[in-house]
Amino acid sequence: MKKIFNLLLCFFPFITLNAQINEIGVFLGGSNFVGDVGSTTYINPDKLAFGVLYKWNKSPRHAYRFSYTQSTVSGNDTDSNESGRNKRGYSFENKIKEFSAGLEFNFFDFNLHDYHTKVTPYIYTGISAFFYDDLYISGGVTRKDKDAGSFAIPMTLGIKSNITPHFVIGAEVGARYTFTDNIDGSNPSNSNLSNLRFGNLNNNDWYVFSGITLTYTFGQKPCYCAE
Repeated sequence: MKKIFNLLLCFFPFITLNAQINEIGVFLGGSNFVGDVGSTTYINPDKLAFGVLYKWNKSPRHAYRFSYTQSTVSGNDTDSNESGRNKRGYSFENKIKEFSAGLEFNFFDFNLHDYHTKVTPYIYTGISAFFYDDLYISGGVTRKDKDAGSFAIPMTLGIKSNITPHFVIGAEVGARYTFTDNIDGSNPSNSNLSNLRFGNLNNNDWYVFSGITLTYTFGQKPCYCAE
């Protein structure tokens, strides 16, 4: 009975601790915008983006992920391949400050308690809340109306590997479908500025973060008991 009890005591922390290893780290890369002003290329990082992230690895296949990322996004019609935008010549710049939470899924097992080198593609999605300036364009000049906030759905694809026993490096591209159409000043929310709206008012804006993540892993190892 004592032997069985000791085995049970050993097995319980294996379940809980093996599932709860942590990662904390940084993101560094670039951002780009897709909307009614500027280029329509979806992956075209032209502004610095940086942030911090935390992951709680619930299993070798999935982790809860929380992050904060900020960047400046911009658009210039002269960079567009559309002749109509080139002739119009609008431009804007806006600041994005994003908080995101969701689930990261690994295509292959990524057991951080196993120190052998592993590589896996992964996807991430969830919900993001972000803050930006509500803009409008008048006489070809972009102006700020007020502070604003909205939500977005992140859709991220990446690949990662444990380069040392405690460090994981990854490369990812994450598109955000937002619930607003006015990051670029094309659809101001102020009804007094409704005459300044332009572009496709039925399509919301996108912004994209592309870059590298580097995380440090920590947390107790599972208990291995001798027979």
